[in-house]
Amino acid sequence: MVNISLFSQLLSFFPREKFDRLVKRHGSDKHSKGINSWTHFVSMLFCHIGGAGSVRDISQGLRSTTGNINHLGIGRVPCKSSLSYINKHRSYELFRDFYYKMLEELWHRHTFARNGLKKLKRNIYLLDATLIPLCLEIFDWATYRSSKGAVKMHTVLDYHGCLPVFTAITEGSVHEINIARKLSFPTGSVIVMDRGYVDYKWLHVLDGSRCFFVTRAKTNMAYQIIEDNTDKSGDNAFILADQLIRLTTPQAGKDYPEKLRMVVYLDSKSGQEYTFITNNLHWKAQTVADIYKERWHIEVFFKHIKQNLKIKSFVGTSENAVKIQLWTALIAVLLLKFLKEKARYKWHLSNLVSFIRLNLFVKIGLKKWLDNPFYEQKQIIQMAQLKLFDG
Repeated sequence: MVNISLFSQLLSFFPREKFDRLVKRHGSDKHSKGINSWTHFVSMLFCHIGGAGSVRDISQGLRSTTGNINHLGIGRVPCKSSLSYINKHRSYELFRDFYYKMLEELWHRHTFARNGLKKLKRNIYLLDATLIPLCLEIFDWATYRSSKGAVKMHTVLDYHGCLPVFTAITEGSVHEINIARKLSFPTGSVIVMDRGYVDYKWLHVLDGSRCFFVTRAKTNMAYQIIEDNTDKSGDNAFILADQLIRLTTPQAGKDYPEKLRMVVYLDSKSGQEYTFITNNLHWKAQTVADIYKERWHIEVFFKHIKQNLKIKSFVGTSENAVKIQLWTALIAVLLLKFLKEKARYKWHLSNLVSFIRLNLFVKIGLKKWLDNPFYEQKQIIQMAQLKLFDG
């Protein structure tokens, strides 16, 4: 047994001195009404990991630690009105910058096995966006449609680790390509995205910066076949076409004047045909299909944060409060995925979140518990039974 709770041990992964340097840089503790930035961060992390659904739940949940708040590094638990105030007025930029600092601290300094595509020795980035619906009457700043509100998370996921290396949070009405045009990638990178990002002028910019892209072709793409390299022998049985093409409509031809490669692939499981376009003329056709298949990792990432963390309902209604909740969700999932990778026990992320939530204020050793959770639980039960028997 240890003397501090599981939650306190989770917080120990966040270096306080680096957090404080960011606080000083942003001036986040000015006009703080007695609730400093660290207390704010602990409160919002508890919102996600503890499953709190409102500022009242956060405040009362932290009060239930019964004297253990010093172990969390906070002097007092914020009341719900103070938490609402600082969510509205303390800039989300502190938590955004702390996410990137922790990404460097926890992830980039450790080596984890790649999911697949091990032979492709390149940086691979998965590009997508997800909508989070909001009530337009309450979140009147979150424009999407005339009668609906939403925020959109535009995300670039590093395939190595499957964590965001870039996130922009906008109103739902902002189209993905408007954010994508502002992005830059290291030379030689591979960018994988769905056809919502097909803007030929932007694809030509990627090609000019010596980056490779793999995406699905638009259904109305007009093109001329320049060279047919289709080979259906051996392992290429599901490659229906492998051709070099040129875009034929005047505007598309102007935006992307170079040759493109088109690969038509038949999915053996679903029986569905997929048409991919890429600017790489040398990969095997199957490799092009395999690269696009890995795009599902970003969809899984969005599914994980929506199902396991508090980002479908919000404890504040201002734009700043919503962004704080989303950035602290990313910090939480960064820590959870790091723990999942380091643990000997083969956790599913949803199970890990549930088990931590159930044991958040239990005083057990985190590392030992992560490696063998059921044995540790059995020990706790046996010790409790011995104490009861001795009494």
